[in-house]
Amino acid sequence: MLAAAAAVALIAGPGAVPASAAASPYERGPAPTLAALQASRGPFAVSQTSVSRLAVTGFGGGEIYYPTSTSEGTFGAIAVSPGYTALWSSISWLGPRLASHGFVVIGIETLTTLDQPDSRGDQLLAALDYLTRSSSVRSRIDASRLAVAGHSMGGGGSLEAASDRPSLQAAVPLAPWNLDKSWTELTVPTLIVGGEADTVAPVASHSIPFYTSIPASAEKAYLELNNASHFFPQSVDTWTAVQAVSWLKRFVDDDTRYDQFLCPGPSNLSISDYRTTCPL
Repeated sequence: MLAAAAAVALIAGPGAVPASAAASPYERGPAPTLAALQASRGPFAVSQTSVSRLAVTGFGGGEIYYPTSTSEGTFGAIAVSPGYTALWSSISWLGPRLASHGFVVIGIETLTTLDQPDSRGDQLLAALDYLTRSSSVRSRIDASRLAVAGHSMGGGGSLEAASDRPSLQAAVPLAPWNLDKSWTELTVPTLIVGGEADTVAPVASHSIPFYTSIPASAEKAYLELNNASHFFPQSVDTWTAVQAVSWLKRFVDDDTRYDQFLCPGPSNLSISDYRTTCPL
């Protein structure tokens, strides 16, 4: 039996899952390829709806992006926060990009643009609660499969949210900024993406210490973009998208088809560093 499975894997190629392996019940979409992850959109058509800050409590409203079709069942959900002084529009490309791979995404506006990471963490959790309990798309969401992400202080906020709510399935801080450098309590699988040339939240004093402090048992990875500034999430970045989608698919959807993109991970001129615990 083991020999047969090995033969199937060899024929199918790297990252392939033997046909006999049990698929996750949360797999959504076709088998992934690097080309599909690098494309501007994934396999799902996406719809969008706005949320007024007057209609919610605990955060400042925002935009929801969701797969239009419900033929594959419910989806995991992700709340994403912009950074200090920024609006959701500064990183809004992430909304449809993530949703097109089979997630419901809420990109939030914060209560004020000056909110600090701890407040942004609370707001991300409030947005997830709204999304799963009250929003017009709540029936499309599996409330047991939730994640957070964010840029700069929003990235620091995603670490705060993951610390406060260990039931989350994943966190993806982008160029995260936080005065707290130690996250030894984290149990949520966390992908940190940093910019090598970041002078606002230098990786040596932010992303790398954050990554190092997270226990290996939590599952973690660190992607560093070659010569990227603090503001790399404010324009479309292919490798951020590839790794973020792969991380979210792997840990929110338990989709092992994405292991091939995470372990051992990417290696090219766009990436200056990649670290991971890699047991998956």
